[in-house]
Amino acid sequence: MSVFGEFAILAAIVALAGVVLATAADGIAEATGLGRLLVGSLLLAAATSLPELTVDIAAVQNGHQDVAVGDLFGSSLMNLLILAGIDLVQRTRGRPMLSREAAAHALPATLGIAMTGIAAMAVLTAGRLPNASLFDIGGWSWALLIAYLLGFRTVYLDQRIAARTASEAEPSPMARRPWPLALSIAGFAGAAAVLWVAGPRLAEAAATVADRTGLGGTFVGTTLVALTTSLPELVAAVVAVRAGVPDLAIGNTFGSNAFNMVLFVPLDACHPGPLFAAVSASHAVTGLAAIIATSVAVLGQLYHVERRLPICEPDAWLVLLTVLGALALVYRLS
Repeated sequence: MSVFGEFAILAAIVALAGVVLATAADGIAEATGLGRLLVGSLLLAAATSLPELTVDIAAVQNGHQDVAVGDLFGSSLMNLLILAGIDLVQRTRGRPMLSREAAAHALPATLGIAMTGIAAMAVLTAGRLPNASLFDIGGWSWALLIAYLLGFRTVYLDQRIAARTASEAEPSPMARRPWPLALSIAGFAGAAAVLWVAGPRLAEAAATVADRTGLGGTFVGTTLVALTTSLPELVAAVVAVRAGVPDLAIGNTFGSNAFNMVLFVPLDACHPGPLFAAVSASHAVTGLAAIIATSVAVLGQLYHVERRLPICEPDAWLVLLTVLGALALVYRLS
């Protein structure tokens, strides 16, 4: 009970930090003119991924590399599950998020697909290829870092062009009363620090749960740890949507999925030996499922039709079924 009690306390702390992060990020986007898509895809995504970073570094250092890798791939699935759930709720109000209005997010989503594909290839091939490393970081991890930097440069330049050619939509209730820039930066930094400190304790509790339940590090990392470390994304997305700035929520989801793959770099640096060669190949299933679910979400953004048939067409329902099916498959493999 003490382990689950610790989870509950940390969840409450993370939820509060997520609220502050979303509000501060909107203030930064409004004050700097960078736009909510860019701030959500980069700044907010990096901050809400801090639990993954701290949890997974601690897990790798304690010899639970399957928990760490499962968390990174599983967090991408959980983020998509959150996006699909919020989209279904929004649809009842006549404002679906996976629509042509959100098509601008297809670029960061595609970056996430490419990054996840590279990571899945690394899991499947690392043990079969010669180990090439630089500064104790393997070649696959360097490939992920380079791909992210080049890909986000494309996203940044695209958003800069979009900002020059079109003004933002009607300001949201949150945007009419944004925090001042200084307060937004201070609140953002404070909330990020809270997430950084709370993370390592989650790794210890997750390892205990994995040992006691006998489910194994792969499944626990993909589900329990991933769900917990995705709480900042969940809270930030709910706050952003309720405030009328869904661009922050969508950008945070796709941006976090791409940024999660970059976290393999510090994990590889902390792991003694090649990281990808030391983990279960079942993680590739989670990665491929994240690619499929993200592709469906992008299709849902680009697909234009007056009326959609539930489950049959690229939509939130199909994303939901894909994620749940992937989790069931990982459970069977574990």
